[in-house]
Amino acid sequence: MDFDLPEETRALQDMVREFAAKEITPYAAEWSEQEHFPTEVFTKLGGLGLMGMLVPEEYGGAGADTVSYVAVMEELGAADQSVAASWNAHSTIASLPLLVYGTEEQKQRWLAPLARGEAIGAFGLTEPDAGSDAAGIATTARRERGGWVIDGTKIFITNAGTEISQGVTLLAVTGRGDDGRKQYATFYVPTGTPGYTCGRKIRKLGWHAMDTRELVFADCWVPDDHLIGPEGNGLRQFLSVLDKGRISVAALGLSLAKAALRLAVKHAGERQQFGRPLSDFQAIAHKIADMGTEFEAARCLVYRAAWLADQGRPYSTAAAMAKLYAAEAANRAASAAVQIHGGYGYARESEISRFYADAKILEIGEGTSEIQRNVIARALVAQS
Repeated sequence: MDFDLPEETRALQDMVREFAAKEITPYAAEWSEQEHFPTEVFTKLGGLGLMGMLVPEEYGGAGADTVSYVAVMEELGAADQSVAASWNAHSTIASLPLLVYGTEEQKQRWLAPLARGEAIGAFGLTEPDAGSDAAGIATTARRERGGWVIDGTKIFITNAGTEISQGVTLLAVTGRGDDGRKQYATFYVPTGTPGYTCGRKIRKLGWHAMDTRELVFADCWVPDDHLIGPEGNGLRQFLSVLDKGRISVAALGLSLAKAALRLAVKHAGERQQFGRPLSDFQAIAHKIADMGTEFEAARCLVYRAAWLADQGRPYSTAAAMAKLYAAEAANRAASAAVQIHGGYGYARESEISRFYADAKILEIGEGTSEIQRNVIARALVAQS
């Protein structure tokens, strides 16, 4: 059993670490305070071949495996969660439906620019009354004039309103089958399509530098060739790419736990109280020990899920476990790190305060912790 990353993956991770130290870390606090989406960073990531990591080379991507993707996320997320989360949404749920279900023409037209880093992608699922209940969406698409007319509202959508946003892949209800059940389809709606309005930025507790908006579709017509995959298969398509998204959010949690541990150890070694560094006090040392242990446990779960995906083996349960544990471990690590920092940690000028604010969403996005537990429990019961 080999727990070491392949040499080429380690080299890639080292390169991203150096890039993040130069291009992200020095500016992350400013971006967060100004709620500024750093377009230039994503353009540079494209230049490094990182905006299409999971996309084959024939469509402008890197054709990398999932383990390498997780290794890159570890470094991007440890520098800034907003950048990493935006990159994640682009790389997984925004790009993979086009890769897996798009036609050759759709891949060349929309996927290739995303993979080359010429544009950034968005995926529209969540609605004001539908989140964990993906089947409960109310956005509709009806056939008309040789295409489809889309009506509805999406909310909490990432990457749709930036300077380099190309469009949004979205899920809509197209009708009901003979059994009375809703039928769903996936559509690509380019930025600037009449009837598609990108609302104001949503002000969030964390992820301040990420572009998050409400999207409104009112009599929005798209031609037939904007339908991705077969009509009626949209929900299954979304669910089929969700497991990769869960691994990537698990990696995002891993990266936050890594950053929190680093900052806690640094502060505990430098901060003096009663003539001794904080790390000399058992209460502080035990917090650091717990953070380090949980980080390593999360790392094993996340990389195992990624490895299973790369081996072509079933990985849905492993992805849910990794996402659940890494997200909750990240929240515990961020809380413990703030406690170790004391009043300094509660000041917004501190680096740890930004990670603390970013941590909570990891237990919500890409399936809440409650949903992950449902997925895991169903799988374990079915195996018994």
